[in-house]
Amino acid sequence: MSTPTPQEMTLDAIRSVPLFGSLDDEAAVNLRNLLRVNDVPTNTSLFRAGDKGDAMYLIEQGRVQITITDEDKKQIVLAELAQGDFFGEMAIIDGKQRSADATVIETARLAVLSRENFLSFIHDNPKVALEMLSATFSRLRRTDKMLQQRVSRNVNVVYEKSLNTLDRVAIAITNRVGSFGFFLIILGWTVVWTSYNILASEIPSLHLRAFDPFPAFVAYLLISNVIQILLMPLIMVGQNLQGRHSETRAELDFQVNLKNEISLTEVLRRLDVIESERLPLLFAQQNERISELKSSAAIASNAP
Repeated sequence: MSTPTPQEMTLDAIRSVPLFGSLDDEAAVNLRNLLRVNDVPTNTSLFRAGDKGDAMYLIEQGRVQITITDEDKKQIVLAELAQGDFFGEMAIIDGKQRSADATVIETARLAVLSRENFLSFIHDNPKVALEMLSATFSRLRRTDKMLQQRVSRNVNVVYEKSLNTLDRVAIAITNRVGSFGFFLIILGWTVVWTSYNILASEIPSLHLRAFDPFPAFVAYLLISNVIQILLMPLIMVGQNLQGRHSETRAELDFQVNLKNEISLTEVLRRLDVIESERLPLLFAQQNERISELKSSAAIASNAP
């Protein structure tokens, strides 16, 4: 068994890619000799949609983000791939242009397999082609599942499911604290407390005992401060939970937009297939039928 150079993948690294996990030593060595290993820094663009599909990539280290760009020039993230993943296989299978962008988002070591070498390798190792088809179909199934799911869920239901018991208690308290009823309770308590103690302190003839003498109102101020101290953390918790609610809404909006983008892309792809494959066939059949009708008409006109 040959020893890999510093810029070659080890056999274990090759087999860590599920696509090549079943290769024997000889086939793995042959594949390693076909791979070109590159260390790629962060934020490097590997290819863009529309580029020629001349190679596929295996990730030995780091992370790569696959994105598409919509009409508003906004990027939509389709996947984030890491060690053991591969990408770019569709373009080298059909020889067409890239359908998405690939960007390194964490310094990566990538093994590049050119289309020519790839076709040569799968010719000698047809099992790899089957594994690649299986992996590709698996990705398509995940896409189909996402398209079938009802993404536009009720944000309040999703948010409620994310709350624990303490969160629910904090929300219940803050909801009551922020209500008009709580304001009326505080107002009534203040009026009764201060009025009674003012009358008891200023009008001795009423023979009332002031439990919180006017004008200090020491007990009233103490209780008020304690209430404020207890409510302040609850208000902050409520604000944090409101922020989580907004994040949940934003995440669901993103999923809805992503589903719509993928659905639209699939519709356009099928229209392209119809335009490039089905319509020429229909036109050819139509022209053939017209020719047959013209021939029949000519024969009929020449008949005695």
